[in-house]
Amino acid sequence: MLCLTKEHFIVEEHTEGKLEDEEEDQSLESEGWAVFSTDGMDFHLNLKQRVERAREEMDEEKEDDEDEEVERYFIDTSLPPSAPFNHRIVSAKPNQIINFYTINWQEVLGGGRFGQVHKCVENSSGLTLAAKVIKARSLKEKEVVKNEIQVMNNLDHASLIQLYAAYESRNDIILVLEYVGGGELFDRIIDENYTLMELDAVLFIRQICEGLQHMHKMYILHLDLKPENILCVSRITNKVKIIDFGLARIYKPREKLRVNFGTPEFLAPEVINYDFVSFNTDMWSLGVITYMLLSGLCPFLGDDDNQTLNNILACKWNFDEQEFVDTTEEAKDFISKLLIVNKSWRIGASEALRHPWLSDPALHHRLHTKKTMCRSRRSSCLPQNDC
Repeated sequence: MLCLTKEHFIVEEHTEGKLEDEEEDQSLESEGWAVFSTDGMDFHLNLKQRVERAREEMDEEKEDDEDEEVERYFIDTSLPPSAPFNHRIVSAKPNQIINFYTINWQEVLGGGRFGQVHKCVENSSGLTLAAKVIKARSLKEKEVVKNEIQVMNNLDHASLIQLYAAYESRNDIILVLEYVGGGELFDRIIDENYTLMELDAVLFIRQICEGLQHMHKMYILHLDLKPENILCVSRITNKVKIIDFGLARIYKPREKLRVNFGTPEFLAPEVINYDFVSFNTDMWSLGVITYMLLSGLCPFLGDDDNQTLNNILACKWNFDEQEFVDTTEEAKDFISKLLIVNKSWRIGASEALRHPWLSDPALHHRLHTKKTMCRSRRSSCLPQNDC
């Protein structure tokens, strides 16, 4: 006969209670809870909730890291290299340049209505420079060149080509200039082997704006801004300098200034109408250059000069071309704030530098990513349709 004592009931109750606790703990653990005991007390920890919270925190940190990566990407806004000599105040000397320089007459760096530019070396220092030979026979022609010298004497900025010396003879005046060997920006626009991306255009236009900002601060108008008058420092960088101040004018706002010269495709409406010009006359030309850099097309080019001028006066342009399919809205907005008939409504150089297209690191990060992807596709011989 089985004899049950009080101790048996106590043990049995304890065993049953323990089994119930274990079943409850297993149920909790299956629901994502951790159960542990210490000092005779049970603790329940919701692991599932903790894991979800940790995952959310990791996602938030990842988003913050991505935001920081965007904010940390800044384009190279450093100025191009300065001239290899200090800024000089120059006057035309009545001496023969060949007494001081060796000019390579066979090597033509550029040319235009004025004459030609040749590479040269200063005999005393060995410094490589550029000799701009300007035909100037009459007194009036010589005064025009001396105006260019006066303008350059006022311009001390790394984005503007610097004047080293000047020599006057009976038939010409030769300007000795800082040498820049990367070729014209125009050459990059028309070069089929060079893929000019939007980020490249941002870098070019920023530097041109900085040069214009300094010119306008010194009350000087360029009045002949075009890709042919923007030189690349080298063929492997995006550093540029503004050149050719032959049509530039010292601007006195109280003395209304009119001009009737320039290159048709880049003329502002006020020049065509022989109206007063101002700082924003240069900004119109900057808008045309920007349009060309992004598309390879001239916004106003007609079948002849008259049609081109009429297109400018009508402000007849758009972004309908296939070349603008992948262009950012910020770039289009930038151009739209420059190609305005009323010059007082155009943004100036300082405001242009603050525009998101030239200043927004997040936008530049996207453009940099796109440029990197396109470069990868070209190197792997994949289609480049959207590049």
